[in-house]
Amino acid sequence: MDVLKGDLLKSINDIPRTIFSEDHVLFRQAMEDFVLSEVVPNHEQWEKNKMVSKEFWLSMGNNGFLAPQIPQAYGGMGITDFRFNAIISELLNRAGCSGPGIGVPVHSDIVVPYIIDYANENIKKKWLPKMASGEVVGAIAMSEPGAGSDLQGIKTTAEDKGDYYLVNGSKTFITNGFIAEGYVVAVKTDPKARSRGISLLFMDAGMKGFSKGKPFQKVGMHAQDTCELFFDQVKVPKMNLLGKEGEGFKYMMDNLPQERIIVAQCGISAAEGALESTIGYIKEREAFGKPISHMQTIRHKIAELSTEVQMGRVFMDRCLELHAEGALSNIAASQAKYAMTDLQCRVIDECVQLHGGYGYIWEYYIARAYADARAQRIYAGSNEIMKELISRPIWKNRKQ
Repeated sequence: MDVLKGDLLKSINDIPRTIFSEDHVLFRQAMEDFVLSEVVPNHEQWEKNKMVSKEFWLSMGNNGFLAPQIPQAYGGMGITDFRFNAIISELLNRAGCSGPGIGVPVHSDIVVPYIIDYANENIKKKWLPKMASGEVVGAIAMSEPGAGSDLQGIKTTAEDKGDYYLVNGSKTFITNGFIAEGYVVAVKTDPKARSRGISLLFMDAGMKGFSKGKPFQKVGMHAQDTCELFFDQVKVPKMNLLGKEGEGFKYMMDNLPQERIIVAQCGISAAEGALESTIGYIKEREAFGKPISHMQTIRHKIAELSTEVQMGRVFMDRCLELHAEGALSNIAASQAKYAMTDLQCRVIDECVQLHGGYGYIWEYYIARAYADARAQRIYAGSNEIMKELISRPIWKNRKQ
């Protein structure tokens, strides 16, 4: 597998990254070593398997790289500074390892927070230690065949049967869907209502009537399993309700900014990795008797891309800093998601062009990055939805 060489995971930016302390730097070094020794060498096989191995998840947990924010009382490290989570995502995506690069943030940064914030003690004690260790992989089930970005339009129902809910319906495009054992599932507890009729349930893959479809054959992200889920008369105990009934939509809206900042972090990190890979390639590739890096057109294109990427990283680091302080606005999170994923796709497309024909060969890092990038502009709310969210406060209370 063609991978980045030399300073695989180092920043190419000239502007110092001041958001990290000495503790962050030490954590980053440990994660770099892990990525280089246990992720990069195995990713090609995971792509063939269409799934990251269970051994990877256990190794991540054993090294403290899964959901570091889980309290020590539940088997975690109790690190609540989100910058540690962001380092994990950054390094996986810079290395071009889209399988864990997407699956790990979903588990650690999206699913686990719902359990920490809204689950009762019984659920926390049973599931959080297993999620910290990698014994259990988490997934979140929101999207449905007829309801993607429109979460209010979900059809999966949870009928109140006294001491349990009877769940019927289906979900689609579920990241970690096939390998996961624990799921946060959005359901309609009041089918007649829109947002006020949505609740969240924690569901176990072993529940009777719960089934999974085969992993989708996707254009990219071949090492990351994505599938459908089906619920046929599934009995879910009332104790598995997350938070309050009818508050699920609010909880999801409260958590979506973090999901979007994660996707944005994946985007800028992948762009950095693609650019570093391309710089290495053009230094070695010769045309007309000399490295193509000597050609002014090539050098100027790299200058353009490196400037865009550096501006993106500065903005992204500021967003991460604000998020770690609890001060990042929903609008800024939407701006980051839209801008960084658009940047990712634009930079990688240019990098493919700079590789020439080799840019379209699967063995090359840049070809994988190209295939992996496109979905970034779709999930966590499409970029068209992001633009709508960004525009609303601009026009609010203004005369047309």
